Amino acid sequence: MSRLAERRQAARRVWAAGDYDVIAGLIWEVGARIVHRLEVGPGDDVLDVACGTGNAAIPAARAGGRVVGLDVTPEMFTAARARAAGAGVAVEWIEGDAEALPFADHSFDVVVSTFGAMFAPRHEVAAAEIVRVLRPGGRLGICSWVPEGNVGEFFRLMAEHVPPPPGPPPTRWGSEAHVRELFDDAELELTLERELVTLRFDSIEHAVQTYETKFGPVVKAREQLAPEARWTAMRDDLAEMFQRHSEIADGGVSFAGEYLVLIAHRQDT
Repeated sequence: MSRLAERRQAARRVWAAGDYDVIAGLIWEVGARIVHRLEVGPGDDVLDVACGTGNAAIPAARAGGRVVGLDVTPEMFTAARARAAGAGVAVEWIEGDAEALPFADHSFDVVVSTFGAMFAPRHEVAAAEIVRVLRPGGRLGICSWVPEGNVGEFFRLMAEHVPPPPGPPPTRWGSEAHVRELFDDAELELTLERELVTLRFDSIEHAVQTYETKFGPVVKAREQLAPEARWTAMRDDLAEMFQRHSEIADGGVSFAGEYLVLIAHRQDT
């Protein structure tokens, strides 16, 4: 098995653990926001890279786009298909890697990714692939957690307890300087802005329970650390982090996640 195939299988095992659709539900609105910003409409061919359970793909289909959702973890497609059926839309779900998109050059009018492409280990390869499949005159929208925000701290906390996967931190996609460097030679007109999404839980304990049972990277961390009696320390750190950054709201708690929004237009050549 090639190194790329091994890495793909490792990523699939991580993201298939737990129940990512629950996590996707916490940030579902971000997909609709980016689709609106990109003005997706009838006739647009749309690719959602690292689509998860479809929080951008499904709104894009509702807007009239012909949508392909691609993810390295096909286990997510069961929930994605159910959500698409509930929304009354059709999406083509394809297993694939953001670093090796299985499409011809200039296949899509719109390419979008919400907290997905950022986890590809080779950022420059994923960026080049995204640009390759985007048509002249096409639009690109990518949402990525910023490194200095609450979610960035969440990932740094994880890295203190378990070795992170190879490659630069995923949250570098949330750095404006890094993103400009990634797309510097791509003949794109870039707009970069920051937005917030609010994750809501019944309590701090509910937040911790959600992540330790539903979010694949934390589920896998728990599996690794529990036999060594190290999970309790990580769990306590998670609880402390949520406590420090959450606010009481509507009978529960809210946790704000800051992310970078990249909107780009490819020159019509």
